[in-house]
Amino acid sequence: MEANFQITIAMTLYIAMVIGIGVYYAKRASKSSDFFLIGGRSLGPWVTAMAAEASDMSGWLLMGLPGVAYWYGLSDAAWTAIGLAIGTYLNWLFVAKRLRVYSHVAGDAITIPDFLSNRFKEDKKIILTIAALFILVFFTVYAASCFVTVGKLFSRLFDARYVYMMIAGAVFVLLYTFIGGFLAESASDFMQAIIMIFALSAVLVLGISHAGGLKTVIANAKAIPGFFDFFGMAQPQTANGVQQVSTNGQALFSEPARYGFLTIISTLSWGLGYFGMPHVLLKFMAIEKPDELTRSRRIATIWVIISLTAAVGIGIIGRILFPTQLLTQSQAENIFVIMSMEFFLPFIAGIVMAGILAATISSSDSYLLIAASSLSKNIYQGIMKKEASDREVLNVTRITLLIVALVAVLIALDENSIIFTIVSFAWAGFGATFGPIMLFSLFWKRVTRVGAIAGMVTGGCMVFIWKLLIRPLGGIFDIYELLPAFLLSCIAIVITSYLTAEESEEIQEEFELVRKSVLSA
Repeated sequence: MEANFQITIAMTLYIAMVIGIGVYYAKRASKSSDFFLIGGRSLGPWVTAMAAEASDMSGWLLMGLPGVAYWYGLSDAAWTAIGLAIGTYLNWLFVAKRLRVYSHVAGDAITIPDFLSNRFKEDKKIILTIAALFILVFFTVYAASCFVTVGKLFSRLFDARYVYMMIAGAVFVLLYTFIGGFLAESASDFMQAIIMIFALSAVLVLGISHAGGLKTVIANAKAIPGFFDFFGMAQPQTANGVQQVSTNGQALFSEPARYGFLTIISTLSWGLGYFGMPHVLLKFMAIEKPDELTRSRRIATIWVIISLTAAVGIGIIGRILFPTQLLTQSQAENIFVIMSMEFFLPFIAGIVMAGILAATISSSDSYLLIAASSLSKNIYQGIMKKEASDREVLNVTRITLLIVALVAVLIALDENSIIFTIVSFAWAGFGATFGPIMLFSLFWKRVTRVGAIAGMVTGGCMVFIWKLLIRPLGGIFDIYELLPAFLLSCIAIVITSYLTAEESEEIQEEFELVRKSVLSA
């Protein structure tokens, strides 16, 4: 009881800091929809880098990814992490600067649908509508994954019902985002990124120490069939989804599964998702000075490599230290919480576990904000009521926040939801819908408006088709839906663009202006 009280105090202090940030930025956020949605393009390099990564990684970094490593071993978690690290670096290297310049030149766009629509000088806002609707759908799913994270964390900590804890967390995130907007979200993300990397590193180091050192960890991990293998995957022996335990108290495993070349390519394809993540791309657009993006890239890459490595390591070490404590894949996502409570004094554990709350808040506020802006700025003001005042847009944004949050709560009601699975679907959705057209829009002058529409619809729809209809067939079809959807979107863009007339001279001149501006900078 005393321990829970200390943990509560630590996390309450953290929450108070986050609310303080929201209140501090509330006045600036209410200046205009531009400030509320993109902060007036005023971010510095450190905040841009850390906020982009913190909003991207979410609670799955501290719960989902360690849970995968705990359940299946090294291969699946490690190849995912490698793909994400490569994708992070390439996104900052190729996309960041050009998008920052192009979004400003193309009508000073402040949302991703705005940019894509302005890029092709749309009269009928078809691209804008499609983009906004896909964002609304996939970010609602993403926000649900964050609410699941909060529910699992608090229900585990305080032995309370999952549903009540999940709803309480959702209400807090909603109120915070409602008040502060983009600047509050970015400033708190910077702080949360620091807490996240501290929490991951501290738990990893203490875990290695408690397990008897790195050599002992590796030796014990290798003793589990397929657990510490880059080309094999451990298979917990389960009955009705629950891992079986022998009479002498050992967790039972079946023969390991093969982790072949196709599976590796499929898992590495997580990195492709970065090119289409609106919450990351928006941070590129919001930096004050495009030249500072080089520094941001270095900061972000180092943060990601350390954090992903620590998350995978925590899952591996957790299986060695607590082999029979988490007997379902859903429960396995609590390994970070268990290790934190075991290694630290309660107050310090509260600060460390605030890292989970930090990751969740930093992501869910981004998701809610961008989902709301897709409706208010892009559909309401962009299509339905073009003469809408800035105050009306702000009000519609906040109403949409409430609706999106409510739908996300309904999705998150299932206590047995697996965070990693929810995130992987939404990640594929964004990666395949926006990734290809973002790359082609920035780097290929010949891409056409019709090609953009074909690519977005193909990518977004194929994620659903592959996930629900094709992947269950198994065999060569059992690959992550992002890869085939991304490739088919690229093919649709290229073929349709060549079959349709080139875009106007004005659009092509604008493309050349941006290209020369980036090269000369």
